[in-house]
Formats: sequence, structure tokens, C-alpha cells
Amino acid sequence: MHGLMMNAPLLISSIAEHGAKFHGSREIVSVTADNPRHRYTYRECVERAKQLANALDNFGLKRGDRVATIAWNDYRHLEAYYGVSGAGYVCHTINPRLSPEQLIFIINHAEDRWIFTDLMFVPLIEAIADKIPGVEGFVVMTDEAHMPESSLKNLKCYETLIGAESTDYVWPELDERSASALCYTSGTTGEPKGVLYDHRSTVLHAYVAVAPDVMDLSSRDCVLPVVPLFHVNAWGIPYSTFMVGAKIVFPGSKMGDGETLCELMDSEDVSLALGVPTVWLALLQYTEQSGKRLDKLERTLVGGAAVPRSMIEAFRDKHGVELRQGWGMTEMSPLGTCNSLKAGLESLSPDEQLDLSVKAGRGIFGCELRIVDEEGAELPWDGEAYGALQVRGPWICSDYFKLEGSAGAHTDDGWFDTGDVATIDPEGYMAITDRTKDVIKSGGEWISSIELENTAMEHPAVAEAAVIGVAHPKWTERPLLIVVLAEGAEVTKEQLLSWYDGKVATWCVPNAVEFVDELPHSATGKIKKIELRKQFADYQLPD
Repeated sequence: MHGLMMNAPLLISSIAEHGAKFHGSREIVSVTADNPRHRYTYRECVERAKQLANALDNFGLKRGDRVATIAWNDYRHLEAYYGVSGAGYVCHTINPRLSPEQLIFIINHAEDRWIFTDLMFVPLIEAIADKIPGVEGFVVMTDEAHMPESSLKNLKCYETLIGAESTDYVWPELDERSASALCYTSGTTGEPKGVLYDHRSTVLHAYVAVAPDVMDLSSRDCVLPVVPLFHVNAWGIPYSTFMVGAKIVFPGSKMGDGETLCELMDSEDVSLALGVPTVWLALLQYTEQSGKRLDKLERTLVGGAAVPRSMIEAFRDKHGVELRQGWGMTEMSPLGTCNSLKAGLESLSPDEQLDLSVKAGRGIFGCELRIVDEEGAELPWDGEAYGALQVRGPWICSDYFKLEGSAGAHTDDGWFDTGDVATIDPEGYMAITDRTKDVIKSGGEWISSIELENTAMEHPAVAEAAVIGVAHPKWTERPLLIVVLAEGAEVTKEQLLSWYDGKVATWCVPNAVEFVDELPHSATGKIKKIELRKQFADYQLPD
């Protein structure tokens, strides 16, 4: 027997309509190339998204056709999120920092029909235009006063395009499982793979994100998403904010500028900021040098890479800001866990709470977790056993785009193998010990590169650290510590190695240290260890 409930589909357009009706006057602030501080409201955003939807319909697109964006975090990109998906098309967000070869592969593989781009990326697209013949036209997301001269075919100005359209638009009634957005993995091994989200998964993910133990989001918040809109739906922020009516502040291309971020947080009363660790390193360095405090900021959600203990302490002790660590993947929309203090643990000392906060957090409802051994047997949640981390749930991909039915990373019983190695303690807190491909096997024993990196980051002279395995004649491989020093800091290699005394097992201590000016990063802030392995491929460890 079925229940007697209405069968209303979960659609992205319904989030837009809710935001416009119940929070229509809420403000969206953007730093853009043609306006240093653009302001408008939720209501105006949805009206312009409807104008965009009308324009897209006039392009002759079919349901499910892909429309790409190559753009920073600002109001026009947000309009594309709602206008493209709401009209029944697929919003394909592209990472502009990928190599030209990867951009060409992704655009052709997705069969994008149109590309919407920020002004600064026009030269990037011009350089590959002859290799993406399936693209019918290009829209520069600016006004006529800032339109560039370009060789791109069928080039249109965004403001002129939508300005010619009506704000009257009836969102189509779609199947909630219709594809809504597309994002490709970074392709660190092999070609990038497309993760195709649908309306249902997106709405469910947004519901969970606003929960108190996740982002704790409400209409009283002002949110600064430093995590890019071009990557995994900016962790769902475009949808979660509209659900609750939070003010949004977009930093545009200034996502890595500590001074700009600090000024935005202060002048716009930002209460929640989201981004990867490298962004917050720049912000904390700026506050240290300038003597400024983050007095308005209440909490920050950090993901994309392991968060060092020193960063959590700096936010807490110097600025009174709660740092919540989260974990997820492109294939997971991306949220899988979030670290907040569980009821019954309030009596833990500040140091014990800090020990807990460096973990990736507890699973959130809708994302099941398990760890398994090499034979696939499930391991206990005792905080000691570690194994391959697997997940499943309604916002986790079942297949990759155009690779349906392939083995991929999915197990025979329907779980997704994340490629991470993890432990889970009795309270349900999960800790990533390494990526499967990054773990160092020395003399038959596993060494966690993440543990060594986090320990190094606790040293006051270290701004950033990475650990890779290098060949060793006796032990197969041993850890090499690669360090970027904090500005003005000095420390010897010997002092850094002695820093590990008593903090990790003696046989885990790196064999050597190398200082570099900078580490290679992906656009999402992750250290590109594949590049480091190439750089140090012939490295000879000292005797």
C-alpha cells in the first residue's frame, strides 16, 4: 500500500522559485571584472535566470543538451546554474586551470553546444577553438562596454543576449532524475571522467548541507563560497543558500587573495566561508602580517585536502572561528562527512576536541560508509583497523558519463570505491590515512603520507608540506618530505626531521627533506603529487 502524498518532483527550479518568493530581497554581492562590487537580490537573480532560459530555448537546444561554463564565482555564473538546469539542459562547469589538452577532451567528450565564459578566459578558448568543432557559439559573460574583439565564431554578449528576453518563463516539469549538471574529475590518472548529477540528487544533497551538524546554514547567515563554482557545484552552496535565504558574497577571481577575502568578510558581515586549505593559508598569512582579525567570521568549512592541526588552532585561538573539516569527492556531489562535536563529547578537553577535529568527520545521512580489507571483508569501526573506504547513497554516482556499465570504481555489491584509505572510530568519526595511490609501502609496512604532512605543518617555520615515496634499495621506498617555508622563516633539514621525535613511529620518519619555493596545486587546491613524483623521480636518498 502506498502513502497518500503528492508526487511533486524534486527540481532545481523549485529551489529558485522558493528563494525568490520567500527571500526575494536577500542580497547577492559579487566581485567581477566589470564591477568591483555588484549587488542585487535573489528576486533579480531568478528573473535574469528566466531570461537566460528563454534565450537558451531560442538556441534550439534539446532537453539534456550540454551548455558549458568557464567562469569564476559571481552572479552571472549563478544565473547559469539556475537558467541552464532549470530549463532542462545540463550545466557543464569546466575548470579553467586544466591543461589545453584536457579542456579539449572534456568539451568534445561532453559534446557541449554552447560555452559561456568570463572575459579573461576568451584567449584561452581562442587557442583551442579549432579543436572543439562541436561548439556552436560562445557567450562572454559581460556587458557591451567590456566585450572583447575576438576570432571566436558566433560570439555573443551575455547582457545583450538576456536583455532581449522576457522575465516571463514557466519552468518545465521535468522528471526529477533528469540530468542537471556535469563535472569532470581532475584526470590525475587517465582521462578525466564525467560525473552527471540529476535534479533529485542535487536537491537531496542541498537539504542535507544546511543541517546543523553540516553547514548549519540559515537565513541569518552570510556565506562566502571560495570553493569554485566550476568544481562540483561549489559544494552545493548555490542551492543550499537559496533554500534558506542566506546572503551570498562571491569573490570573483580573487579567491586566492587573502587581503580581498579578509576585506569582504569584514565589510559584508560574512559568518560562513568555504574553501580548500591553501586558500585559508593565504588568508591566515595576511591576517598575521597585517594584524587584522576575522571578527565577523563564525565558522569555516574546509575540504579538498587534509586540514593541518595548526590551521584549526589558528582559526580557533587567534580569531575565535570554528573550523569544520569535511570530506567528499566529485563523484559524491561532494559531501560525505562533516566534523562537528557529537552530543556526549562536550566534556572532552580542548586538546582532546582538537584531536577529534583533525579527522574528516562523521558520515551524514544519505551517505553510507564502510572500510574493507584487500579481500573486500568489512572491517570494524575501532579506530585502529584501516582499509579501503567505500560509500553509497542517493547523491553518489552510479556510473561515469558515457562509461555506463563499465567496471569503474564500483564494487559488485553497489558500493563506490573512493580510492582513500581510512579508519573509523567507535563514535563514527572517519579519518583518511592516505590515498591508495599515495600510501608509502616501506619494508612491507604502510606509512601514511598525510600523517607526516600534518606533523610537518605543525612546525611554525613550515607553510606547506608534501610527502612522497622515493625508491630505496633495501626498503623498496621511503618517505621524502618536501617543504615550502613560511615567509621569513628559517629551519634546517635536521631540525625538521627531529621535529618528528615522539610524534610518529621512528620507522615512519622521512629519510630526507627538500625545500622548494612552491608546490604544484590543482585548481581545487590539492597538491599534485604526480608532478612531485616526476620532479623527484631520480632522487637519491642519503645513506
